[in-house]
Amino acid sequence: MKTRLRELRARDRLNQTELAKLAKVSRQTISLIEREDYIPSLLIAKRLAKIFNEPIEEIFIFEEEEL
Repeated sequence: MKTRLRELRARDRLNQTELAKLAKVSRQTISLIEREDYIPSLLIAKRLAKIFNEPIEEIFIFEEEEL
């Protein structure tokens, strides 16, 4: 799974700590998601989509072989 989280965070001028507070997760969780070392739960993905006003599919891109 690829993610545009870092790009969107930069667009909205948020640091990892600020985004983590908005998403109700730890800064480490944001870092892991951005490094693509962690696949977030649907709840976290939905929160991030709401924060950035983007569909989940625009933040997280699944490779065909993952589906």
